[in-house]
Parts: sequence; C-alpha cells; structure tokens
Amino acid sequence: MEPVFSGVGVALVTLFDDDGRVDVPGTADLAGRLAETGLDAVVVGGSTGEAYALEDDERRALLVAVRDVLPDGVALLAGTGAPSARQAIALTRTAAEVGATAALVLSPLRSADPRPYYDAVAKGVPDLPLLAYHFPGMTPPGISMAHLRDLPVVGLKDSTGDPNRLLEELTTYDGDTYVGSSALVHTAGALGATGVILALANAEPEDCIAAFRGDAEAQLRLAGPHASLPPFPQGVKALTAARWGVSAATRMG
Repeated sequence: MEPVFSGVGVALVTLFDDDGRVDVPGTADLAGRLAETGLDAVVVGGSTGEAYALEDDERRALLVAVRDVLPDGVALLAGTGAPSARQAIALTRTAAEVGATAALVLSPLRSADPRPYYDAVAKGVPDLPLLAYHFPGMTPPGISMAHLRDLPVVGLKDSTGDPNRLLEELTTYDGDTYVGSSALVHTAGALGATGVILALANAEPEDCIAAFRGDAEAQLRLAGPHASLPPFPQGVKALTAARWGVSAATRMG
C-alpha cells in the first residue's frame, strides 16, 4: 500500500484575529503559500493548530478552505484525535466527507490501552486511512510499541523526539513512520522514515525539506528556530508571524 505521503508535511497553525475568531481565509492562504515551497502534506486541526480550542464547525471550515487551495499531489491530513472515541469518530467522519487524504488521530489522554479507541474509529470510518499519533507530552502515556503493532492504522506520527524510540519504530514496526520533532529531521531522512510532520515547517519549510533530503547544514540552521518553539503555542506562532507577516494571536495559553 502506498503511504499517505512521503517527505515533509507541515503541522499547520490556525490563524486567529485579535478577538479570537478563526481566520479561515488567512489560514488557507498560509497553507497555499507553504505548499508552494515544496511541502508534501498539510495537517489541519492538529496539536499545532490548537485543535482542542476549535469548534467542530471551525474545523470543517478550515479543512474545506485548505483543501481548495492545495495543489494536486499535496496531501491533506485532518487532526481528529479527541478525548473519546465517539468524538473522534465524528471528527474523522467529517474529514472523510470533505475529502481529506487521511486522519491523524492523537491517542486519548490517560489511556493505558488505546487499542479499543483506535478500533472504534477505524470501524466508525472504515474508508479513510488513519495515522496514529504518539505525543505523550500532550496526552500521556501515548502509545506503547506493543500496542502500536495491533492498531488498525497505516502508520504513526511520533512527536517524542526520542531517537531510541525512532530506531525501534523503524526496525520493528511495519507501518509508515512520520517524525514530529524538528531536531530529528536529518536523522529521520537518513534512516528511511516515511516522512516528517513539523510545526517548524510553518516558518522554515525550505530548511525542513533540505534537512530531510540529507542536508546536514540545513538541520543545523533549524537548531535556533527549534529552540524557539517553546512555549506552545506562542513560540511557533511568533516564528510563523515573523516569516509570513500573519497574526500571532492564539486561543491556547
């Protein structure tokens, strides 16, 4: 089976105005400009997009608007993780209805065994490929390797930044592996990861692409911006605003 995408994807920020309203046209315009840099995928409504601060109708509007500006060949991924399987199914169904390429499904908070959650989402929306999302910094404890191998998904995004975990994924997991840490872009490419999905690609898409393709100097240039990402979401919003002249307003934090 072909991967959802190969290469470099951006975990797209969601733009807001000063009153906290979602700027749907502005977010879509940013997605289009980022796609023009050569990115292979755009994630809408993920953790970088402040998903937990978005209403369901806002998520749909963002997906539709971004879908309409992306060129052929650029994958549209929808963040659909939620506290419950019922909520995740509804979000994933919306993603399928608007034509997303795949859903990126964050594991639920404090779930010792996420397998029933992912099973329910896969059964509820059987016609859309799912990527599991391991980010224990946001929803601990995340997804163990033992559980990962049993999930009804085509791949995994791992945002831990843990090179030991990455090595285990690449050597023992049969699904596609996407890295979510901008500290490991060059490493991910060199080791044969399917791709990367990065918050930092909002501000530094060219160097993210170059680093994944083997440019060690590009990875070194990412070190400074990578260190500026915390705190979330102010860091990535500030970097994106400085690069593109967009709003740095947030709903979270």
